[in-house]
Amino acid sequence: MAKAVGIDLGTTNSVIAVMEGGKPEVIVNAEGARTTPSVVAYKGDERLVGQIAKRQAALNPAATLFEVKRFIGRRWEEVKEEAARSPFKVKEGPGGSVRIEVNGKDVAPEQVSAEVLRKMVADASAKIGQNIKDVVITVPAYFDNSQREATRQAGEIAGLNVLRVINEPTAAALAYGIDKKGNETVLVFDLGGGTFDVTILELGDGVFEVKSTSGDTHLGGADFDHRIVDWLAGEFKQEHNFDLKKDPQALQRLIESAEKAKIELSAASETTISLPFITFDPETRTPLHLERKLTRAKFEELVSDLLRRVREPVTQALRDAKLSASDIDEVILVGGSTRVPAVKRIVREIMGKEPNESVNPDEAVALGAAVQAGIISGDAALGDIVLVDVTPLTLGVEVKGGMVAPLIPRNTTVPAKKTEVFTTAENNQPGVEINVLQGERPMAADNKSLGKFKLEGIPPMRAGQPQIEVTFDIDANGILHVTAREKSSGKESSIRIENTTTLDKNEVERMVREAEANAEADRSRREHVEKKNTLDSLRLQAQQQVEEASSAPQDLKDKVSKLADEAKQAVESDADNARLQSLTTDLEAALRELMQAAPQGGSQPQAEAKKDDDVVDADFKPAD
Repeated sequence: MAKAVGIDLGTTNSVIAVMEGGKPEVIVNAEGARTTPSVVAYKGDERLVGQIAKRQAALNPAATLFEVKRFIGRRWEEVKEEAARSPFKVKEGPGGSVRIEVNGKDVAPEQVSAEVLRKMVADASAKIGQNIKDVVITVPAYFDNSQREATRQAGEIAGLNVLRVINEPTAAALAYGIDKKGNETVLVFDLGGGTFDVTILELGDGVFEVKSTSGDTHLGGADFDHRIVDWLAGEFKQEHNFDLKKDPQALQRLIESAEKAKIELSAASETTISLPFITFDPETRTPLHLERKLTRAKFEELVSDLLRRVREPVTQALRDAKLSASDIDEVILVGGSTRVPAVKRIVREIMGKEPNESVNPDEAVALGAAVQAGIISGDAALGDIVLVDVTPLTLGVEVKGGMVAPLIPRNTTVPAKKTEVFTTAENNQPGVEINVLQGERPMAADNKSLGKFKLEGIPPMRAGQPQIEVTFDIDANGILHVTAREKSSGKESSIRIENTTTLDKNEVERMVREAEANAEADRSRREHVEKKNTLDSLRLQAQQQVEEASSAPQDLKDKVSKLADEAKQAVESDADNARLQSLTTDLEAALRELMQAAPQGGSQPQAEAKKDDDVVDADFKPAD
């Protein structure tokens, strides 16, 4: 039976893990790294994912997509500010959703995330020798319904069976507490690349019960990076009267350098940012360089307002859980941005204790997701582990006067189901439109609309007589399903969500087909490149053998040389696979014949030649 895996689909980096021998283990990618950059680049018909995409970003800024998790499941109005600071073009899509324009084509954030998921799962499948399909994917605890559904859709587009969508801090607590036997109350402080979550859990006897969660989905390490970018660009503009942020290539280099500087300042008190040839003087066309020293104190000054924003979610989570800081046994730091010394200092100030750094902040979420995958797939080594999670935001409907009628308050244990009865506001009203809302404000306009649907065919009645049952049902993934039914007639709506940011079923199916077609094209391209590389390597070795085989017949050496020349021409002209394979076979045979005719210049006995022949077979066999 194929194993289920856990995936931390991060804003900046992603990690995949699996249960091995009763313990979660990170699976390294094809490059041998434990984390994969959440970066996708489009170069013609080719898609580059991960480190290879990140490496070429400065030369291809308009088509190298990163931090896309910030746009997934979001409305354009929510992300316009973040979109404006990207070197690639982010714009409004259908129904107020978000799209990214790449090479003249609009791409949904779900498609980009699907490319990252596909690469990770393909690498993991190759490593463990099994074709992986079943996955648990993590999301920030403060993700709303649209963002959770969009994340699930990204998994579907990647051709995966998404068993569960689990909150990141909850997953981290699973990784931390899997070996713990006593009872503990823990606070997970999760500051990642794009989002910030705080979750309080009670652990004990195999039960992981979430008591409260809070957060900020517009706060993460990327915001810290962009403060450095703004400072560098401002300093440069003051000196040279040129705005580097308007040059996509220069902006990409600034972003990369800012991230590097932030990381270095976690260990050092100062760092130097050096960007030679960042641009050219528009008048003289002479090259301009950027070099600035950034101290940790200056960095903390640049991000001071961001640091203040991490305080409120912590105090909110404590209030909702009806706990004080002294009631918390351990504070677990998760997410790469918790390495920033100022962040650790604030945690100590709020909680009055040293945070627990026993878990790897980059890997804990994926490890916990692997535990959840093991629980769902029935891993006997895990025993009886029970995970009790909560919904992060209040869910309700809009009622007369633009007010919100809450049905499921935030921090309600999930799965959850709640039914409320509503009625009409006008005589003989034939139908009602139900606006499903998520948020904590009393007025509908101040909350996020997850979608609207209509219940029609209500029999003519006086206002207030119809009894309309509205049922909210949240599944274990935190994804909401809403139904409405008029009791006297039994008329029930078929939910039709409008103006939502998530993709409709037809779009998802189309993207799945596109992803599968692209995957096949990528495999064909990779096979073609491998055949070219194999033939070119064989050509070089053949030329060397011709030079060394002084005692071989001249006609045989001429034959090998002629085939080597044909191989060079085929590689340079990008010949098709059939031609490449044919030349590889012919050149292997001719080279084998040459080595048998003159083994090591004729100085070794035939038995030794046969040994060399065996080695050639192993070295020159085309890749599967």
